[in-house]
Amino acid sequence: QVQLVESGGGLVQAGGSLGLSCAASGDPLRSYATGWFRQAPGKEREIVAAISRTSATTYYSPSVEGRFTISRDNRKNTVYLQMTNLKPEDTAVYYCAAELRPGVIMKERGYDYWGQGTQVTVSS
Repeated sequence: QVQLVESGGGLVQAGGSLGLSCAASGDPLRSYATGWFRQAPGKEREIVAAISRTSATTYYSPSVEGRFTISRDNRKNTVYLQMTNLKPEDTAVYYCAAELRPGVIMKERGYDYWGQGTQVTVSS
């Protein structure tokens, strides 16, 4: 069973950048498809980005495409989300998720393993 821990959240001004990391332990990350989700107060959790276990395929929500980049380093058992040109509407708790299968997974219900979340706050 894989365990996930997010880090890198914080407070940033609009237009700034922030990088998130998700460290996996327990099982090699190379066996898992991974993704990033976020949840703002009063809203449902939504997909941000996803990446296949070999990095061959990625998916981005239209709301972040062109601003965010998902990547992974299987040797370090870590998945990353680099966020640029941040907007106040990006404010949310960001979660990483993993599933023991190939391909990209875009649905929340497709993931069995989740981190605890990290808060990202973008001020105007």
